[in-house]
Amino acid sequence: MTALTALIADDEPHLARALAAQLATVWPELEIVHVARHGIEAAERIAALQPDLAFLDIQMPGLTGLEVAEGIEGATRVVFVTAYDQYAVQAFEREAIDYVLKPVEAERLGRTVERVRRALARRDEDTAAGIDARLLSALRALHGTAGGELKPAGPLRWVRATQGDLMHQVPVDEVLFFRADDKYTCVQTATAEYLIRTPIQELAAQLDGERFWQVHRSTIVNLDHVAGTRRDELSRLFVRVRGHANELPVSRAYVHLFKAM
Repeated sequence: MTALTALIADDEPHLARALAAQLATVWPELEIVHVARHGIEAAERIAALQPDLAFLDIQMPGLTGLEVAEGIEGATRVVFVTAYDQYAVQAFEREAIDYVLKPVEAERLGRTVERVRRALARRDEDTAAGIDARLLSALRALHGTAGGELKPAGPLRWVRATQGDLMHQVPVDEVLFFRADDKYTCVQTATAEYLIRTPIQELAAQLDGERFWQVHRSTIVNLDHVAGTRRDELSRLFVRVRGHANELPVSRAYVHLFKAM
């Protein structure tokens, strides 16, 4: 098994070294591949190294830890390690695995490591399931081309999704957006939220690309329901969706899609 890798970002070097030492004790097989001194360096090294995990301080020069997390396009998962407790909601909106307050206690870090292990194990299971599904889809398409018995399906029109104990057949026309949430994907309509097990990347391949745009590694929006966009004071782009109160962040890799809007 390939060793898991991590990056630490903190503008206080002694705290970064202390965290690295604590991790070496509670998770000796974890490889620290880089220690960043500010947010811009953290963003650059995460993009270059693609570590499995990033331990990010929040208040850093250049970019905050929240901004670094928002810009991550790969599979890197985030744990925030900070002296400030007021950013917890924003942190978990960016799919953080955990939010640890400084000074970091050994017992608390141990719980974080267990939580991270479970999250990464689920990620690997979902990735394997997605590969199996894509392989099956490719085989079906190939068989249909060669033998004429199976035909590649068109864009997805319905999703079978759960809400509580009930299974629902939800038309994709009614879906405002899909958002990855741990091991599930949330299906949001104007009136309800449902859950499916299909990973976002696999779902994107099944949807009509003219109508459904991926705007973040965790989010696909239905353009039929997009009301407009907004930029905040830091030039971050957000999508407004009719029928939903909260705006959806657009990561930098997808901002170009909205230049004409």
